[in-house]
Amino acid sequence: MAITITEKAATHIQKSLTNRGKGIGLRVGVKTSGCSGMAYAIEFADQVEEHDQIFESQGIKIIVDPKSLVYLDGTKLDFVREGLNEGFKFDNPNIKGECGCGESFAV
Repeated sequence: MAITITEKAATHIQKSLTNRGKGIGLRVGVKTSGCSGMAYAIEFADQVEEHDQIFESQGIKIIVDPKSLVYLDGTKLDFVREGLNEGFKFDNPNIKGECGCGESFAV
């Protein structure tokens, strides 16, 4: 099981952690939300919980709770800029469908 990030994502995360002044990595998970059932949750991690899984990619620690890992295994996280918008883009091989607005997904 693994989650990876691109070099662009790593650069953005490292810069954000530095500007923030603290943090050990990025926590990635899923939550029940939206019309397709699930949505991604991303936040900076200041600590690791007992059952968390830790992956390291491009020098960045990615922390995932065990329940989310089932839905995220094999995912690659990128950071993209499209026009005036920028943000994380998930390439998740487990997705079976997405809602029209792009905010949620189903597995």
